[in-house]
Amino acid sequence: MYDVIIIGAGVSGAATARELSRYKAKVCVLEKEEDVCCGTSKANSAIVHAGYDAATGSLKAKLNVRGNEKMPSLANELDFAYKQSGSLVICRGEDELPGLQALYERGVANGVKDLRILNKEEVLEMEPNITDDVFAALYAPTAGIVCPFELNIAMAENAYINGVEFKFDTEVKDIKKLEAGPDEFEGYELHTSKGVFKAKYVVNAAGVYADKFHNMVSEKKIRIIPRRGDYCLLDREAGGHVNRTIFSLPGKLGKGILVTPTVHGNLLLGPTAIDVEDKEGTNTTSDGLSQVLEKAGMSVKNIPVKQVITSFAGLRAHEEGDDFIIGEVEDAKGFIDCAGIESPGIASSPAIGEMVAGLIKEKMGLEEKDDFISTRKGITKPDTLSMEERNTLIRENPAYGNIICRCEMITEGEIIDAIRRPLGAKSLDGVKRRTRAGMGRCQSGFCAPRTMEILARECNKPMFDITKSGGDSKLVVGTNKDVF
Repeated sequence: MYDVIIIGAGVSGAATARELSRYKAKVCVLEKEEDVCCGTSKANSAIVHAGYDAATGSLKAKLNVRGNEKMPSLANELDFAYKQSGSLVICRGEDELPGLQALYERGVANGVKDLRILNKEEVLEMEPNITDDVFAALYAPTAGIVCPFELNIAMAENAYINGVEFKFDTEVKDIKKLEAGPDEFEGYELHTSKGVFKAKYVVNAAGVYADKFHNMVSEKKIRIIPRRGDYCLLDREAGGHVNRTIFSLPGKLGKGILVTPTVHGNLLLGPTAIDVEDKEGTNTTSDGLSQVLEKAGMSVKNIPVKQVITSFAGLRAHEEGDDFIIGEVEDAKGFIDCAGIESPGIASSPAIGEMVAGLIKEKMGLEEKDDFISTRKGITKPDTLSMEERNTLIRENPAYGNIICRCEMITEGEIIDAIRRPLGAKSLDGVKRRTRAGMGRCQSGFCAPRTMEILARECNKPMFDITKSGGDSKLVVGTNKDVF
């Protein structure tokens, strides 16, 4: 019997696991995929929003601002890529100025610091590639950008070294209440693809599937709508086209198409906002990508679209009430929802974990550990070292002198570290998310075979069993000898 089982190893589940690992409790995370960060958390805008967009008084507003405040110290503790780069919301005419003013006033009411409305000249001085017909902009210096993979993985690794168990390839099929008597509560029994697990408390951090698990235990149903967002990613040569995240005024379906640099030096355009039925519907469409390019060009001029190196889509877990649902379900004692976590979910995740863990701590009377480890060291990156430091590293471990991914200059040493570290990579995508091997201009065209060889060697598996992303996504299905 676990004290707490968390369903889902995305940013909300990982943040909750990390915060719970501060306490004397037996905690387990169940994840249906082969790794952490395989759902919404892997395909998003990677923006640490300032907090001016969400309705004043909403959980989104409260947790966005709190999460934004926590992000710099968390990045320092857990060693992941984060930059407080700021954002601009632009308007293109005097008729849009009231909307911009309303956004400013909402931000002030939400507690966002240092907001300013800039005139056209100030905007163009700050960002010369903003469209010439810009009229004004809301400037939020506290907004930032983050690597969502590193954030998610860092929190999960830290939770793991502090005693949290992780069970992968473990899909929850059914949840049943355990009743000891008319007025007593024993917890829940979770029936999974890997057997039955029992827990006193369950945290439902299942992303687009959160409604499925909520509705198993509660008569008061919720509905999560998968909202697809298409993106285009441009090469690093385009990364300096803007220095801040550029938004248009928010519309009915969200913040619209943004243009932003990434922490790794690329340029990102997107997302669309298209409601779909398929909870696994992460396919891009030509219409969606055309929307991205067209609308991005309305905010930022001369975008070098010929430098697009890949496109992708992610799903946001949109709840009909348009707010996060976090708390104990009214008619299901011990079942904690963490549902409807869409934008600003990445920015809010540290605060979400803090809130959920605090709720459980209070209900269970948990005591803090004396030996909680608050820090985590990320993968050593030779290209961030001085030449002297790099040469010393290579002398000590020659694998750091062997370049595997030429686009991103990722070494064999980094890939080995990604595989061997806590909750290490088991697939090509797992290595990619931890090291960026395969994320460059050629999109793994050259490095994939060598990365697979390292995975096979380190995991002691034949090449035939190495997958792109777990499950049946095998990359080698036969040999020439088998065919001819």
